[in-house]
Amino acid sequence: MHLLIVDDSKAMRTMIIRTVKAAGLPEVAISEAANGVEALAAVHQSPPDLVITDWNMPEMSGIEFVEAVRAEGSAVPIGFVTSEQNPNILERAYKAGAAFVLAKPFTPDGFKEALAKAI
Repeated sequence: MHLLIVDDSKAMRTMIIRTVKAAGLPEVAISEAANGVEALAAVHQSPPDLVITDWNMPEMSGIEFVEAVRAEGSAVPIGFVTSEQNPNILERAYKAGAAFVLAKPFTPDGFKEALAKAI
């Protein structure tokens, strides 16, 4: 399985990777991107099996990334890890095609449940 982690914070990407591994995701190859522009390029270069993205990032936000990926016809599962909890934002995420939205702070159990829905 190939997982793409998208967040403008290197520390947060590292925390997500650790938590995903603690959730028991087996044999995963992980790529990273610092924003939606980098993530879109990564999807074109080597399509992942799952993307986990932040919402708020420079250059291209997570939601703009999801909308761009879906506009290209890709059905890759994409989930959000975000501090955004506004119901309108959550609704927009799901309408755009998000498989899940996890609130920060997150736990391995939360990831395990979300990943089970997405893969």
